[in-house]
Amino acid sequence: MPSMGAVVALAAGMLVSLAPTAHAAAGATLPFTSVEAESATTTGTRIGPDYTQGTLASEASGRQAVRLGSGQRVEFTVPRAANAVNLSYSVPDGQSGSLNVYVNGTRTARTLPVTSKYSYVDTGWIAGARTHHFFDDARLLLGRNVQAGDKVAFESTGTQVTVDVADFEQVAGAAAQPAGSVSVVAEGADPSGNGDSTQAFRDAIVAARGGVVWIPPGDYKLTSSLSGVRDVTLQGAGNWYSVVHTSRFIDQSGSSGGVHIKDFAVIGEVTERVDSSPDNFVNGSLGPNSSVSGMWIQHLKCGFWLTGNNDNLVVENNRVLDTTADGLNLNGSAKGVRVRNNFLRNQGDDALAMWSLYAPDTDSSFENNTVSQPNLANGIAIYGGTDLTVRGNLISDTNALGSGIAISNQKFADPFSPLAGTITVDGNTLVRTGAVNPNWNHPMGALRVDSYDSAINATVSITNTTITDSPYSAFEFVSGGGQGYPVRNVTVNGATVRGTGTVVVQAEAQGAATFRDVTARSVGAAGVYNCPYPANSGPFTLTDGGGNAGWSSTWSDCSTWPRPGQGTPDPDPGRNLAKGRPATATGSQDVYTPGKAVDGDAGSYWESANNAFPQSWTVDLGSSYAVRRLVLKLPPSPAWGARTQTITVLGSTDGSAYSTVAGSQGYRFDPATGNTATVSLPGGTNLRYLRLSVSANTGWPAAQFSEVEAYLGS
Repeated sequence: MPSMGAVVALAAGMLVSLAPTAHAAAGATLPFTSVEAESATTTGTRIGPDYTQGTLASEASGRQAVRLGSGQRVEFTVPRAANAVNLSYSVPDGQSGSLNVYVNGTRTARTLPVTSKYSYVDTGWIAGARTHHFFDDARLLLGRNVQAGDKVAFESTGTQVTVDVADFEQVAGAAAQPAGSVSVVAEGADPSGNGDSTQAFRDAIVAARGGVVWIPPGDYKLTSSLSGVRDVTLQGAGNWYSVVHTSRFIDQSGSSGGVHIKDFAVIGEVTERVDSSPDNFVNGSLGPNSSVSGMWIQHLKCGFWLTGNNDNLVVENNRVLDTTADGLNLNGSAKGVRVRNNFLRNQGDDALAMWSLYAPDTDSSFENNTVSQPNLANGIAIYGGTDLTVRGNLISDTNALGSGIAISNQKFADPFSPLAGTITVDGNTLVRTGAVNPNWNHPMGALRVDSYDSAINATVSITNTTITDSPYSAFEFVSGGGQGYPVRNVTVNGATVRGTGTVVVQAEAQGAATFRDVTARSVGAAGVYNCPYPANSGPFTLTDGGGNAGWSSTWSDCSTWPRPGQGTPDPDPGRNLAKGRPATATGSQDVYTPGKAVDGDAGSYWESANNAFPQSWTVDLGSSYAVRRLVLKLPPSPAWGARTQTITVLGSTDGSAYSTVAGSQGYRFDPATGNTATVSLPGGTNLRYLRLSVSANTGWPAAQFSEVEAYLGS
């Protein structure tokens, strides 16, 4: 198998993030590998895909999940060596229970508790909100090592459980106490979690001023927040070992700074969103030149609600899960703040936000973060501020009231500092982002520029963007407050749009933008919807800077909104129907995920779990087609020796019942002839879901495809 540097990849079956390559992909470098439940083996019921606000599947990763009744299970193929798992799941409101855990078919002594306690949040004061926040996360040290290809299954013991995604991780051993540090246990903290350790933490912080407070492995209960924290490092043995239980960790309006927080978990008991309560990991200020890294933050209102002086703060390598509001909000005055390489899942408001209230956020950035499933509001939002950067982030599955990225002059309150200087939005990947705004009664785009409360006069530079499977539009320009303020000075350079439900550009405000090297395919209705509101507010001018392709048509009727998929299908028999479509598989080896076989790059490839024939790979073409020809490819490099794969072709119109289209046959792949094989399908074949089942490979003990192409013409 040719070597390949580790990358970040998002496909229907798996989210992988390992060590970065020289050409870094969007998103964070993560210590775990995620596997979607819908790509696993199950005796339960797959739900979704669904984008309807208020449905369970709409909040799931990939908009799909697996529902388990009593005694039903879902079995994951472990993608890499691991000894721990974190499971995203949902149970009906008011219920709790547990999941039995199996490894390679044998039930272990450990169970995974599940509960609805932290789910089903209502925020009636937010216009357009419905009950949301259906999923939660639960983690477990397996007590053993499992290897790539091993099977880990979860079985319902009575309560209905919907399983979304499993994060498999190899957790290192607990770190040792740093020399010269002050242990909270030595100051009286109770590592059993029974006693109140608040005063012991306070005493340790005072005793260790200028040094390190050590939080040994254990569970610690704090009954009130910490304040007066300055010039100190708070360090744990690792975020799977040192766990602080509190809903308010640090709450202080100011600090002289030099605070460093690292390598432990803070897990709260926040079950509802109360905006007047500081139920946050950090509320206020850590002071200048501080940092937060290696933290596991869960079940709080906000991870970080930052006000005052946080100059040059670095927030990196953290996990922020299951918050009822924002993951992190720079609430004005931020200068030189760097938020990078964090993983955020299941936020109840913007996952990452800069809000320039009272004073502008300046020279700050969100870089290389992975954001999944914010269930109310945006993945990343910039509300005002000067010279800000959003770069290299991977954002997926936004829900109600939210875009993947929002660049906005929505102020919410005064005094507010509108966008100014240069706002840089570069190298971001948005997957299944954008949603219907029930207050507007029409959609929000994957990337939104919004002159909500005032004109946008800053320079907004949007470069190197990838937008995949937006349920509605790719780029939206709007004055969301309905006043028709202009959107100016926007350039979109270098974007790839792979699938929109409606249009590529949704222009609903007066103003102008220049587009250059923006290519699109699988566009649902038309290239452009250009209907500024109010109708007499003025035009929106799209300047073609050259290199644009695939979105030249315009929606002609401003009295109606295009419905997803309303456009005329492309009749071109030479179009590859599989390219860019969602793909799944029975298993994958390391980073060689199912989406590699439909990414248009013959140099990348999918590889199944090894030594586990038969294996299958499936692609959803989006609609039923009379497919007549398949072209199967392996990388053309001579390093790939000739081989024969034994393949059966199956098809389905509903994704459930499959029938054989072409029986089992050996197909020869030889780099001397391009490493391709062509499969002719019989007349009368009509399918939406194409499945290739591989039972043998003479060149490697796994199924392998670098590209699977499907065509109407023979």
